Amino acid sequence: MSKVTVVGAGAVGASCTEYIAMKDFASEVVLVDIKEGFAEGKAMDLMQTASLNGFDTKITGTTSDYSKTAGSKVAVITSGIPRKPGMTREELVGVNAGIVKSVVSGILQYSPDAIIIVVANPMDTMTYLVHKVSGLPKHRIIGMGGALDSARFKYRLAEVLNCPASDLDGMVIAAHSDTGMLPLISKATYKGVPVTEFLSEEKINEVVEATKVGGATLTKLLGTSAWYAPGAAVSVLVQSILCDQKKLIPCALMLDGEYGEKDVCTGVPAIIGANGVERIVEIALTDAEKEKFASSTAAVREVNKDLATVL
Repeated sequence: MSKVTVVGAGAVGASCTEYIAMKDFASEVVLVDIKEGFAEGKAMDLMQTASLNGFDTKITGTTSDYSKTAGSKVAVITSGIPRKPGMTREELVGVNAGIVKSVVSGILQYSPDAIIIVVANPMDTMTYLVHKVSGLPKHRIIGMGGALDSARFKYRLAEVLNCPASDLDGMVIAAHSDTGMLPLISKATYKGVPVTEFLSEEKINEVVEATKVGGATLTKLLGTSAWYAPGAAVSVLVQSILCDQKKLIPCALMLDGEYGEKDVCTGVPAIIGANGVERIVEIALTDAEKEKFASSTAAVREVNKDLATVL
C-alpha cells in the first residue's frame, strides 16, 4: 500500500481522490490546496463516506504544507485555473505555468522519488515544464491527457454503435487540445472487429470531431472544466503504477526520437507500471495519421515557446 499526493482540492482533485479511495489500493491520499481549510474540508467530507462506500484509504487535507505529503509514491498536479467557456487550454499557459513550477518544488522537497502525473492545462506544455524544472528522469513524469481523451473516444463510439463502452477498444494520441488530438479510428475495435466495418465515413467523422471537442463541449455545458472523467482517468494511471498493472495507456510523454520527435511532450501509448513509464510503444500509423501527428506536435512546440518567461 502506498501514499498518493493530490495537489489542488477543486473538482478534479477531489474527484480523483474519491476514485482512488473507493478502489482501495492506496494507504493514504493527501489533498493539498492553497485556500485555507479547503483541502481539509474536502478530505473530511470524503472520509465521512468511508463506512458508506466501504473503503479503508485514509484521506487527509492540508493548506500548503507539503511536509504532510512526505514519502508519496505518486503526486498528481491538478492545481491551476480551469477553463472557462470560449477559453482554449493554451490561453491558460501564463498563469498555470507559475503554479505548476511552485507545486513541483513543494512535492520534490518531501517526496524526491515520486512519480508525477500532470493534469493542469495545457497538459502537454505543463508536462514539458515539469521535465524542464524538475530534472527528473522522463519515465517519472506523465501527462494524463490521452487516458481521458481515449475514454471520451470510446464514449462517442458507444453512442453511435449503441453498445456498451466496455465492448470497445480505442485510443487517442497526439496533443490534448481541441485541434491537436488524434483519435485512431484505424485501430478502434468492437469486440476485436474494426469499427470501420460498422460505421459509415460520415459517422466516423462525427465521432472523431465530437471526441476532439470533448472538453470544450463539457466546458460550454458546465461553465467550467469537467471533473468526473478526468478524475477517473487519473485514478486508472495511479492504480497502474501502485499495483504495477503494466496497462497500455496513451499519455503525454517526453519523446526522444519516438515517432520521429524529440524534446517535446505529446500523447503516445505507453506501458504504465511501478516505475511509471515502463516503455513507450511505437505503433504503425497510416500516412494521414503521421501527417496529423506531426502537425499536432508542431502546434505543441509553438505553445511551449510561451514558457520562456518561467524557465
